[in-house]
Amino acid sequence: MDGATRTYLVVMDDSGEARAALRFAARRAAKTGGGLEVLAITASQDFVQWGGVQAAIEEEQQLRIEAEVAAALGDLPGTEGLRPGAILIRAGDPVGIVRDLLATRQDIAALVLGTAPAGDPGPLVAAFTGSDSGKLSCPVMLIPGSLSDERLEALS
Repeated sequence: MDGATRTYLVVMDDSGEARAALRFAARRAAKTGGGLEVLAITASQDFVQWGGVQAAIEEEQQLRIEAEVAAALGDLPGTEGLRPGAILIRAGDPVGIVRDLLATRQDIAALVLGTAPAGDPGPLVAAFTGSDSGKLSCPVMLIPGSLSDERLEALS
């Protein structure tokens, strides 16, 4: 990463904790002069008969994720003009997708994951804080989904 931009990779879904992770990562990127990328993972389509249907599904997912990112970053102080360098959408096994992406990207400075306020941590948090955590090419930042915007600001 010599001289390269420090990129924070955020895994997004429809949860509040993902929104908290995105807002935290955006503040860190803004404060450190880094970049921001968003990875959205969708379920694999078992069978799509026509390629045009698959393309329409992918375009709809892209637009939905872009709208979620814009809404989450819209009023975040200090991040004016900061937009993700990329919004990646992948289908399949979330753990495998993230692991494969991290293995090919030396510019990713941290994997930023949101954690649920209570209950099951989810497959990504469980996988990347468990026995395989020492094999990752970057640190994992866990952002509690229960943090207020004010507390996120203070911590970032």
